[in-house]
Amino acid sequence: MARFTLPRDLYHGKGALEALRSFEGKRAIICIGGGSMKRFGFLDKAVAYLKEAGMEVEIFDGIEPDPSVETVMRGADAMLRFKPDWIIAMGGGSPIDAAKAMWIKYEYPDVTFEDMCKVFGLPKLRKKAHFCAISSTSGTATEVTAFSIITDYSKGIKYPIADFEITPDVAIVDPDLAETMPQKLVAHTGMDAMTHSIEAFVSTANCDYTDPLALYSIKMIQNDLVASYNGDMSKRDSMHNAQCLAGMAFSNALLGIVHSMAHKTGAAFDDYGAHIIHGAANAMYLPKVIAFNAKNPVAAERYAKIADYMNLGGETTEEKVRLLIEALRKMNDDLNIPHCIKNYGADSYPTEQGFVPENVFLERLHDIAVNALGDACTGSNPRQPSVEEMEKLLKCCYYDTEVDF
Repeated sequence: MARFTLPRDLYHGKGALEALRSFEGKRAIICIGGGSMKRFGFLDKAVAYLKEAGMEVEIFDGIEPDPSVETVMRGADAMLRFKPDWIIAMGGGSPIDAAKAMWIKYEYPDVTFEDMCKVFGLPKLRKKAHFCAISSTSGTATEVTAFSIITDYSKGIKYPIADFEITPDVAIVDPDLAETMPQKLVAHTGMDAMTHSIEAFVSTANCDYTDPLALYSIKMIQNDLVASYNGDMSKRDSMHNAQCLAGMAFSNALLGIVHSMAHKTGAAFDDYGAHIIHGAANAMYLPKVIAFNAKNPVAAERYAKIADYMNLGGETTEEKVRLLIEALRKMNDDLNIPHCIKNYGADSYPTEQGFVPENVFLERLHDIAVNALGDACTGSNPRQPSVEEMEKLLKCCYYDTEVDF
């Protein structure tokens, strides 16, 4: 038996934010990030709509990119004081992910962060509050997923929380919010969405319900992402829908080791002054993982189907897989994303010498590989690597060398 879970209601299209007017409750807390929702007036609109619905509203702001365990605990404390019956998370993936984890702690104050990270092991939520997610970026799709990513900076590791309980009750997918994204964010979130779709399609948990969502979103991203990056706002609007479809697919089909590696490398070099941004990490690692997974015949056939759906050509399965890899690398070039960690600059742009020194990468390689194998996304990858293979794969992602194992 398998399960397919999405938010009960999804409001989409321009102006969808006003759905907040119809919410029923007494108190709503709005969780936001660094200020873009304030600057562009969307926070004020949300507050006004909720007050129009008769609610008292409190703001929890300042949620950082790659939110920390400490931020989660502070937010949960704020909720315990305010006692909301609606949690409204608004912005990119970070505030929404953080608010999901805060929600767990609010409903169960004694739960530890370690308890939260037990895959599909959460108790029933919604005893105190319902959850609404409003996305402003076109990539993570956390507004429709059963996942949250929280960083433990003391360990330099991103941990996925995975449970259908944290699937939002309501998702609002309003492209007006996405039109405010800076260009670099368009690139990174877009390739995050492409990775979601491709990993969902080849995951061992794929099914008839997830495959159409994955394939259609891949085609939309192929058609719309680069133009969106170059300023076409109609394509930007379309990408907001595409990433949501990708999220619907991967929330139910799960992911693979592209995400495992991205989770475990993202903050691993924080002491060198930068992160490897999640979407950029996915973009760099995806072609390498496809080459690795394609040694599995079932996975290779699935990748070939993706290539066919993208009209990339090719006669044999091997040729189609190669053309898929080449198409994704071309997208990275068009989006100004590096091909490997060695050339990943502290600003995320390609450079001859990236911010991660070779000797530091090699010193930390084994631990990163072990942590990646233990990531919640590894289990549904179509080919299960050994520690040695994971180390070799990570080296390919550092040097941009061929995957021949």
